[in-house]
Amino acid sequence: MNIVLFEPEIPQNTGNIGRTCIATDTCLHLIGPMGFQINEKAVKKAGLDYWPKLKLETYISYRDFMEKNPDAKIYMATTKAEKIYTEVNYEEDCFIMFGKESAGIPEEILVQNRENCIRIPMIENIRSLNLSNSVAIVLYEALRQNNFNKMQRKGELHRLRW
Repeated sequence: MNIVLFEPEIPQNTGNIGRTCIATDTCLHLIGPMGFQINEKAVKKAGLDYWPKLKLETYISYRDFMEKNPDAKIYMATTKAEKIYTEVNYEEDCFIMFGKESAGIPEEILVQNRENCIRIPMIENIRSLNLSNSVAIVLYEALRQNNFNKMQRKGELHRLRW
């Protein structure tokens, strides 16, 4: 799986998303310009000491991202989509893109990808969920559809036994 953040603005969100990506063996793709430096303390603090384990790709622009991933199957998360995120079938190597916190993915990009736009249902008059929560919701649905491939499916207690 691949998570793509289009021009992320809040370092703590990116750090939290990075931690989720590490826990799920998902590559994180960051499209600039970003509202912070990737080496900022806030990013690494949110990602804890796991940050060095992150599979990370960065791009200077959306065009750069598309040139380097020309055959990517990209689902675009937006509050404006017609399809709910559970109504699509996610491929193991797909890309799930999320927009910047203040504005989402530009509508010029969305209209070119209408069939691959997805949304998380919410009650009316709510702009959006927190970005890191949205990523976790959609990513885990995609992983579920792929039977949590390569993921630990059974937990163990630390001191006691089940």
